[in-house]
Amino acid sequence: MFLDVAEGKKLADEIVQGAKDVNDRDVLICPAFPLLTEVSRAVRGSGIHVGAQNMYYEQEGAFTGEVSARMLKSAGCTHVIIGHSERRHIFLEKTELINKKIVAALGAGLKPVFCVGELLEERETGKTEKVVREQVEGGLKGVAEREFENIVIAYEPVWAIGTGKTATPEDADGVHSFIRTLIADLYGERVSEALRIIYGGSVKPANVDGLMAKQNIDGALVGGASLKSESFTRIIKYEM
Repeated sequence: MFLDVAEGKKLADEIVQGAKDVNDRDVLICPAFPLLTEVSRAVRGSGIHVGAQNMYYEQEGAFTGEVSARMLKSAGCTHVIIGHSERRHIFLEKTELINKKIVAALGAGLKPVFCVGELLEERETGKTEKVVREQVEGGLKGVAEREFENIVIAYEPVWAIGTGKTATPEDADGVHSFIRTLIADLYGERVSEALRIIYGGSVKPANVDGLMAKQNIDGALVGGASLKSESFTRIIKYEM
């Protein structure tokens, strides 16, 4: 929840310029709701995608303060973040609600960036895999194999978001590998191998190269470092 419309447009313009020579990787920016239309205009024709940070699962109705998939598409969105740790832990969203949002997003033609991850206490007590398994299985309930081409899973350890702490590349890759194996068990090797699993948790220019060098890390979900075009552009241009 940063930037007003004018600031968001300026940042989007700068990102378009900074990433114009990048054509071998996908770039997605997800501003707050009031910025979506203006940012979508700013990136039009650049190849940069626009997504929202959240949505509701109903198509319309008396749900004051909520935003539907149809609204997001009309504002230029192709993607939507669902189940971000802040939605889970500040706004108390449960897995059942997150699952409804994922199903609704896919049904409306939006691509969900589905977030999973554990708390520090859960990690320290050896519950990382149990928590992530429950989140993945519950969040993807009812999702068909054919729909996975439109799904991205983001592993974001809650203890590493906005804290300056970062899972080591080895730690992150280990959980990504676990998620990939879990998806293989649920949906088959083909789906698992094709699935994009990205890492979120204090990703910065200083650590992105090491993270992206790992076999099971396919991208980054960037937070604070995306608010300045210089740092975000450097992350987009990670080196392996």
